[in-house]
Amino acid sequence: MTLITAIGQVEEGVMVKNSGKGSMEHIRQYGAAAVVQGWVRSVRSQKEVLFLHINDGSSLEHLQVVADPSLENRDLTFGSAVEVQGKLVKSPHKMQNMELQAETIRVVGPCDIWSFPLKMKERHPLEYVRQFPHLRCRSNTLGSLLRIRSEATAAIHSFFQDNGYMHIHTPIITSNDCEGAGELFQIEDAQPQLSEPAAIAEVLQSSEHLVAYFGLTPRDPCPLMLGAPELDAALQNLVTIVDAMVIYERVQVQEQSRDRRAFTHVFTFGPTFRAENSQSRRHLAEFYMVEAELSFTESLQDIMQVMEDLFKTVTSTVLSKCPRDVELFHKYVAPARKDRLEQILKSKFMIVSYSEAVEILKQASQTFTFKPEWGCDLQTEHEKYLVKHCGEVPVFVINYPYDLKPFYMRDNEDGPQHTVAAVDLLVPGIGELCGGSLREERLPFLESRLQRLGLTDAYQWYLDLRKFGSVPHGGFGMGFERYLQYILGVDNIKDVIPFPRFPHSCLL
Repeated sequence: MTLITAIGQVEEGVMVKNSGKGSMEHIRQYGAAAVVQGWVRSVRSQKEVLFLHINDGSSLEHLQVVADPSLENRDLTFGSAVEVQGKLVKSPHKMQNMELQAETIRVVGPCDIWSFPLKMKERHPLEYVRQFPHLRCRSNTLGSLLRIRSEATAAIHSFFQDNGYMHIHTPIITSNDCEGAGELFQIEDAQPQLSEPAAIAEVLQSSEHLVAYFGLTPRDPCPLMLGAPELDAALQNLVTIVDAMVIYERVQVQEQSRDRRAFTHVFTFGPTFRAENSQSRRHLAEFYMVEAELSFTESLQDIMQVMEDLFKTVTSTVLSKCPRDVELFHKYVAPARKDRLEQILKSKFMIVSYSEAVEILKQASQTFTFKPEWGCDLQTEHEKYLVKHCGEVPVFVINYPYDLKPFYMRDNEDGPQHTVAAVDLLVPGIGELCGGSLREERLPFLESRLQRLGLTDAYQWYLDLRKFGSVPHGGFGMGFERYLQYILGVDNIKDVIPFPRFPHSCLL
């Protein structure tokens, strides 16, 4: 008896696990005995035959099961988990090569269809399934999303490893202030005299950033409490949150620098936290960042080339390996997105300077909420207009004002408009996707700027990196969820991550 482990591959021959050998192989012959495990997507009972569609999460495709009506029972419903034993036979239908002729059907886990929020053959809006983060992966759309996330994650790792980058793990908790804690979550120890739930609740309530930010109450589970998911458990851990937690992506770049002193090319890919009180469709409190650093480069063009190559390579891989999953989004969520994506993959990304971008915006006939002026940061409305002005292709904006950017970006030593060697990659409909720069490797420049900012003591370790074998270098970060938003055409970033975290919402 063999176990089918990937229903989606029935067209090429069903992928199975040989129960005797434990090895993976393909079944291509009809009449083979097999077992399928999965969830029922539809039940259709007729007088002489029972039809089931079973899905195991490996793809959008279902395996049709044909059974005698006598095998039906009251627990065999939409959403129930089942194990079916039988024989793989040639299907008379053009849409599938094989079907399973059932001999036994065992309901492993029944499903109450009346209270189950997902309904058979109903296309639920993304806003609706967002209410059920623990169940929405059972919908077609979120199931496809998770497969695409998995494939894109693997493609990102492959891209960097194929190009000689070493994957490193950077810390999330840090002692650095990241040039101001306005966008940070901060961790502090609880007062040791707290020994009652009411006292801990009082501390939590006084932490207005935590309670207000996630919309929690003192009796809610606290996801940011170290080792303590609920207030009662806090009695043992005595750890609480006073402001918020963790770190903004810039310090991840700083931490990478420590490893870059020993390796020329490194990257990291993991969760990032940001305490920005934004309810926009582009921001989350917890999201995933891809970050890379490369040494021995003095050209911003080198950084931009890696950004462009990363985008094109990963996108091409996702389109080729998840065609049906991507098609679902391009058909029902963002029609015509596939054609535009394929065109972009063939096009060279454009480059404009920040100064040129401001002039384009000033000459625009469109009225902006934020007036474009040299020295002011580009807003989302500006970024979207620039992309549209450039023909709806990705655009690199380079050389931003010196006073707009963090201390570690390389001084261009230009004038009268003082700039740094920074770059943002803007994409249609989203705005900023990637941000990067050459890093300031010259010790006197770095010391001078840190002194002006009053950060010399906090970043003494960073200055040490310039004293002991520094080299010209640069790097960038890419928001993974924004990347998925763009290639899939999803309007709200909350719908491209399994468990979205944002102000006043921390479900589960």
